Amino acid sequence: MIPSAPPVRRLLIVEDDEAFRLRLAQAMERRGYVVTLAESFAAAETQIRAQAPDFAVVDLKLGDGSGLDLVPVIRAQAPDARIVILTGYGNIATSVAAIKAGAVDYLPKPADADAIDAALQATSRALPAPPAHPMSADRVRWEHIQRVFEQCDRNVSETARRLNMHRRTLQRILSKYAPREVQ
Repeated sequence: MIPSAPPVRRLLIVEDDEAFRLRLAQAMERRGYVVTLAESFAAAETQIRAQAPDFAVVDLKLGDGSGLDLVPVIRAQAPDARIVILTGYGNIATSVAAIKAGAVDYLPKPADADAIDAALQATSRALPAPPAHPMSADRVRWEHIQRVFEQCDRNVSETARRLNMHRRTLQRILSKYAPREVQ
């Protein structure tokens, strides 16, 4: 009896950071995936229509669209695809939106290939283990302020209004470096 070949695991990586995209592709190929790359929303749509992936790793913020909008496109072509959203701008609202759209997990950058592979292969709905080095409350606060500042097009007055804080207080916070992480 001839042993059967392992199933092909087609993985689509949609990431606009070229260096990260290439490193992740190499790491995932070593783990047995057949990798297709896309650097933008439009390129990803073309790749998905050409060949539906079994797995997808999608960056949340792409230059020409949102990775969240790609999830239904992937689902339409491959209803059983396992999709992981990666982001450097993580927050609860977008993680909930990603899961509701059909992603199986939502990982903050920098995520390593082992964590991504584990998320793609996970079949259990059990809660993941807590991170070895979680962000401090100060760091979470600082990142939230930075994200709102960027969303307000770096307008201090608008950011202060949305965060319900005095403009000068916000300026002092923005002038400081990010809180250091204790390891």
